[in-house]
Amino acid sequence: MGRDRPGYGPRHRWVVLAVGVGAQAAFAAMFSGIPVTGVSMRAGYHLSTEQLGLVLACLGLGVAASDLVWGLLTDRFGDRRVLLTGLTATGALLAVMAAAVTPSDGAGVALLALCLALAGALGGSVNGASGRAVMTWFGEGERGFAMSIRQTAIPVGGAIGVALLPWLAGSYGFGTAYAASAACCLAAAAATWRWLHEPPTSPATTALLPSDEDDPRTRVPSPLRRWDVWRLALAGALLTVPQFAVLSFTAIFLHDVKGEDATLASVTVVIAQLGGGAARIWTGRRTDRTGTRRTHIRAIGTLAGLAMAGAAVLTDAPTPLTVTALALGGLLANSWHGVAYTEIAAMAGASRAGTALGLLGTTLFAMGFLTPLLIPLIITHASWATVWALAAAASLLAVPLAPGEARARR
Repeated sequence: MGRDRPGYGPRHRWVVLAVGVGAQAAFAAMFSGIPVTGVSMRAGYHLSTEQLGLVLACLGLGVAASDLVWGLLTDRFGDRRVLLTGLTATGALLAVMAAAVTPSDGAGVALLALCLALAGALGGSVNGASGRAVMTWFGEGERGFAMSIRQTAIPVGGAIGVALLPWLAGSYGFGTAYAASAACCLAAAAATWRWLHEPPTSPATTALLPSDEDDPRTRVPSPLRRWDVWRLALAGALLTVPQFAVLSFTAIFLHDVKGEDATLASVTVVIAQLGGGAARIWTGRRTDRTGTRRTHIRAIGTLAGLAMAGAAVLTDAPTPLTVTALALGGLLANSWHGVAYTEIAAMAGASRAGTALGLLGTTLFAMGFLTPLLIPLIITHASWATVWALAAAASLLAVPLAPGEARARR
């Protein structure tokens, strides 16, 4: 794949961004929408709450196991090839699930868990690959804004999945829900094949393209060997706890504790997703101007922790108060990703951006695996208030762990 492509000038960066947004949104619709089918999935597949937690955790496990590998492959082979491979394979797998892994097919917990783990592993390709595309097409003064738009595709796509998949699963069955997700991934793959290309080599873009790692003058240290990069990745993992707690178990909480149906849960999660998406764009634009990405990450961690603490206190309060606290906590927990992805990619440099983004994705989705796995145990041995309180504690612990601005000056 050549880099000198006449006809793909600087303005094509917005088309590349749109393709990246579509890829992220397609995966997010599946990744966020399936957990909100939890009530229907538990009943349809005859799962216990503990088995449901394991099945949902496998989505995050799949991404966590593969994200760093996809990042390394992206730095080696380019974002176009990785996105095409990952999206096509994810769409094909979901099509197989629609045909053969539904409750009417007699699919058990082991097969369902395996398929969702594979879906996460294959779909995780979008994280590093689309991020690297943004890094190579956008300059420093626009990257925060562009990366935040790309990251906004996750809550926006997730909101679409949250609104659509539970309805499809409840009304038409899981085969239709999986088929809709497959169609989205394959459409994103087609857009990638048509429009995603490397930027042309020019003086304006040379600094954004991968350097020759065989030349010691241009060799970039691996982000995997830098403690400041690891600190940001681990802080991101802690900030992910309230996000996955709200995403994965709001429906179960409202059904089991408040006696509500899936509609209120979907509305709550959609508010968190869309509000978080809007906040991502605002923080991305603002930090492009101020250069204070790490300060924003710490501030968001503090606010998210306070909101989830409020949810813990209000667990037994009237439903509108509890839902408001959960929606606010979920919104804040969804609002920091664009800034964090931009910062960790900038720290690594464009030639290692895929690896750095893969590392962040690995830590985030590793916690995405552990969170829904542990929550049923906490519910069994403690309470829902403890669940929300621990989510608050994780967010607050991320604040001192995240590197401060003094170390950001390179």
